[in-house]
Amino acid sequence: MKIRKLTKTILAALLALPLISGVATAYELSIPSFDYRTGPYAPSGIPYANGFADYLMMLNARDGGINGSKIVVVPCETGYNTKKGVECYENVKNTGESRSLVIHPLSTGITYQLIPKTSVDLIPIHSMGYGRTSAANGKVFPWVFNFPVTYWDGAAIFVKYIAEKEGGLDQLKGKKIALVYHNSAYGKEPIRTLEKISEKYGFEFMALPVDHPGQEQKSTWLQIRKERPDWVLMWGWGVMNQVAIKEAASIRFPMDHFIGVWWSGNESDVLPAGEDAHNFLAGAIHAPGANFPLFDDIAKHVYGKGNGAGEKDRIGEVTYNRGVLAGVYAAEAIRTAMKIHGTNKVTPVMVRDGYENLEISAGRWEEMGLKGFAKPVKITCDNHAGSRQAAIMQWDANAKKWNQVTDYYDTMNDVVDPLIEADSKQYAAENSVVPRICN
Repeated sequence: MKIRKLTKTILAALLALPLISGVATAYELSIPSFDYRTGPYAPSGIPYANGFADYLMMLNARDGGINGSKIVVVPCETGYNTKKGVECYENVKNTGESRSLVIHPLSTGITYQLIPKTSVDLIPIHSMGYGRTSAANGKVFPWVFNFPVTYWDGAAIFVKYIAEKEGGLDQLKGKKIALVYHNSAYGKEPIRTLEKISEKYGFEFMALPVDHPGQEQKSTWLQIRKERPDWVLMWGWGVMNQVAIKEAASIRFPMDHFIGVWWSGNESDVLPAGEDAHNFLAGAIHAPGANFPLFDDIAKHVYGKGNGAGEKDRIGEVTYNRGVLAGVYAAEAIRTAMKIHGTNKVTPVMVRDGYENLEISAGRWEEMGLKGFAKPVKITCDNHAGSRQAAIMQWDANAKKWNQVTDYYDTMNDVVDPLIEADSKQYAAENSVVPRICN
């Protein structure tokens, strides 16, 4: 009896084997999302996280993923805290069969901490328009990408815009430009560039730090009222932006002479100030608004099926669009990696190759339903920052919308390039990095 029962058990197990193998999951593409949906930076973090997730989930619903491989977004809440960001990285880096294919730290402080880690773990970082500017030098930072523009380029571009309004770069002499900045690695990034440009063109530069989280700024704006700068630049994030715009209005500083970096120009930054925010300026690395066919696809395939990450009527907000942009870059880099290596089962090392050979033409943007949404991109071995261009947009408080009011400006290569070269050279020396030879 025991032998018969054992035979039946073995037979049942053998018959079950095809069924077990038949339900095995397909290869999935694991992409972490470092979110901050809580805390003082949530007003900016939430729409970005929603846009990033919505775009990638739209690819799953509409296209079945990327070349047949579904995408899994792995969220981790950082609260914009560097320590939590590093913990998130350690928790998600080995997630899924494909491992984490690319890390988007969404914080300059977190990026600085992860650069040495990802170089050992062989996982690419895309610090899109933030992070360490000198990572633009792919010879020294082969695992880090910061296209489409860096903070040092942004500082140079904003000065070019100011010069245009003042009648030329030679008219900057004797002017005064202030920087109100988040007192962190992020906020300090543009200082050295602005110092160099001020030396070259003869304007007075003053840097005014605002401590985390940025809710106490009265003394800063009283100083601005006393010093009376001609222009104010801002490197702020989250609630700091809202408070700064309100404080600027309280001292009657002209909004058309107040320029925020591209992380200081979201709807949540200006709406709390009402009409007082009218004509506030901000950098732009993509178009605002939802007037693109791709956003119709997100509405149909994601929100139409009840799977949206946020509220449907917030599609098209600037920081939502920023999240979509990061998702597009990630998906296109993965698609490029699949083409290079001839497989849809890509690894982080392969995806790094995809980023380094990424090219998105104007025609490709149009194919994706995003004609005019962003500038063409071409990344190479030595250039991980792309075209390094940005435009200026302006807030219309009456229409409650952002309008892009300039074309894209080029950076000041004569100022920024030597800074990138010197900083990356110093990093290489301090960390025993032998720069690659790029053909």
